Amino acid sequence: MEGHQGILLALILATFTITHQDQQGFISLDCGLPTKESPYFEPKTKLKFSSDAEFIKSGKSGKAADDWLSDHKPNNVLRYFPEGEGPRNCYNLIVNQGMGYLIRAGFSYGNYDGLHTYPKFDLYIGPNLWTAVDVQSEDHYEIIHKPKSNSLQICLVKTGQSTPMISTLEVRPLGNDVYTTQSDSLKLSDRFFYRGDSDTPAVR
Repeated sequence: MEGHQGILLALILATFTITHQDQQGFISLDCGLPTKESPYFEPKTKLKFSSDAEFIKSGKSGKAADDWLSDHKPNNVLRYFPEGEGPRNCYNLIVNQGMGYLIRAGFSYGNYDGLHTYPKFDLYIGPNLWTAVDVQSEDHYEIIHKPKSNSLQICLVKTGQSTPMISTLEVRPLGNDVYTTQSDSLKLSDRFFYRGDSDTPAVR
């Protein structure tokens, strides 16, 4: 019995260690999460999310309407940038110069304002346009980027009448041999999932 308990404990510790090692260098922000709430592990992805408050000084917290709430906790709160916050609002992140990063921005509108109007705005990396965001047609955008300095700005820029908002911002360090390119960035075009049935792992 003691032998079995020892094996079980070793497996638990190994799983714990692997989970935390895999997230070294990860930035996973639940945008709009109140600072009084502690970081948490999202059950499905096992990723540790925390508030975005220390990375941006503007914007306000919003919450998805009750009938729009999701099982994916990071989608239930958001940060939005109303009139008076200025047309450009930026997250300031610390990264390693020259390292490749996968950057993923998520947008779950959740009818937080009761207007039933999906926003449209632009997303920038520093001074450079990343993409035009249409929250109704896409709920997340991804890019692989190599910063030219140790700081990285991700900016939401108002372009029309709607209010920019964001639910999640995730940054993942990549190996230098992953998606090598002569340019500084690679923007996601499409991703396809192939699955035979619910018991078959997805091939991406």
